[in-house]
Amino acid sequence: MFAFKKKYALYIFLILSAIFIMVFVKFNLTYYLVSTNVWPEGPRSISKMTIDYTIDMMFGELYVVTFVTAIKITLDFLKEHKRVADLEKAQLETELLFLKTQISPHFFFNTLNNIYSLAVENSKKTPKIILKLSELMRYLLYDTKSKRQSLENEILCIQNYIDLERIRHNDELEINMSISGDIQDKKIAPIILLTFIENAFKHGASKNIGKVKIDIDLTIVKDFLYFTISNPMPLKTKHKERFNSSSGIGLENVKKRLALGYSQNDYKLIIKNNNNMFVVKLKIKVS
Repeated sequence: MFAFKKKYALYIFLILSAIFIMVFVKFNLTYYLVSTNVWPEGPRSISKMTIDYTIDMMFGELYVVTFVTAIKITLDFLKEHKRVADLEKAQLETELLFLKTQISPHFFFNTLNNIYSLAVENSKKTPKIILKLSELMRYLLYDTKSKRQSLENEILCIQNYIDLERIRHNDELEINMSISGDIQDKKIAPIILLTFIENAFKHGASKNIGKVKIDIDLTIVKDFLYFTISNPMPLKTKHKERFNSSSGIGLENVKKRLALGYSQNDYKLIIKNNNNMFVVKLKIKVS
């Protein structure tokens, strides 16, 4: 205990004192109960504690104590290391779970408002929209708990999200989405791509006045997915707040999730502005 508290001088003093007492007790027990020759392996027979005997016995006992102490410290270190590792793992899983739940609630509120408007008009689109919203919510609530999700399910979730956004923005929004390569048997961290797409709609479509074009491309080459999305920077906005391309919980969220869930060699993220276009490029391992 004193060693862990770094009170080394007191620790050494107590150890040496304990060893001396142990040697003293051992000498007397041997002398009175076993044999008067208490040091048969020594250079000479003794009948009382001498300095040579005391030092020799203390060194022997010190070796045993040191060996046992080393084992104890090692076991305590391994136990503490495991405890810290388990704690870090729990914190990591909690943080990942928290980050995965940060899809904007405004999207759901706006979608429900659109559904309400269509329901009032007795639109035939209402059941289909409710089904798509239900599928999206089911995916976000139940299918994003694992560290990896099938790329097919992630793309289906994205398509449902885009369909709902099309309904929200009507003819003001043009979305071009292309998918190439084999998406079967591929895995990806859930909601990674959806976060970028939500960001594009939030800062591209929602803040612009006039027709908006959003381009999305997913290309799978061997074990990697090359994802690109671009949206216009708002020149005239529907909101007074200043648009900052580097701000937003969503992008910081996804950066943290990539850092926590992937090694540096498994992904590469580039975010930049080109001629009033906000562009995100992500290369990520999906094997």
